[in-house]
Amino acid sequence: MSRLTGSDRAPGLLLGDGVELPDDVELGAYVVIHAGTVVGAGGRLQDGAVVGKPLALGARSTASRAALAPARIAAGATVCAGAVVVAGATIGDGAIVGDQAHVRERSTIGAGTVVGRGSAVDNDVTIGARVRIQTGCYITAFSTIEDDVFVAPGVTFTNDDTMARHGPDYALRGATLRRACRVGGGVVLVPGVEIGEEAFVAAGAVVTKDVPPRGVVMGVPGRVVREVPDEDLLERWT
Repeated sequence: MSRLTGSDRAPGLLLGDGVELPDDVELGAYVVIHAGTVVGAGGRLQDGAVVGKPLALGARSTASRAALAPARIAAGATVCAGAVVVAGATIGDGAIVGDQAHVRERSTIGAGTVVGRGSAVDNDVTIGARVRIQTGCYITAFSTIEDDVFVAPGVTFTNDDTMARHGPDYALRGATLRRACRVGGGVVLVPGVEIGEEAFVAAGAVVTKDVPPRGVVMGVPGRVVREVPDEDLLERWT
């Protein structure tokens, strides 16, 4: 565990060695910023936020144990109350990590993206710009979410068909969500599926196969029932 030292910049603030913290960063009470973390100008770290938290893995975890770069919170980004950003994660310009959310190592959150309250972004996830991830979502390791995607509350990504009964050479596979697709509330995505550009997955679906661009998917298992019409495409609303 890195050494932490109290600071009078905010009530209960604890700082690790070598933290970069510009004067205009807004700090709540009882914020913890671990060694080497870089916070950009105009950032906000709300009450109880923990940034740059050292990695902690279980004895049987298959996640990489390689040394991690410091966490980076870009200019104008917000880490909300009680949220945790692990060392090695990067939060982009103006992005928001919601209350009690969790972002793990080597994951990247793009500019202007919002991660909703209590959502978890696992390790080695790439999330693009202007993505909206709502409350209580789980974005599993090795997933990719491109720009302008919408992920409704309670969506669950998965990445292990064997549920941990595999050898060391088994590759975990998260889902890939292409640009401007929309995934409805409570959807489950099985390992390795791809949701095509501008596709729409209705609430409660279980997606077991790739979804084509502009496909509308419903049901358990999910099936394509029609195509997203031209008037529903993102360009119509931006």
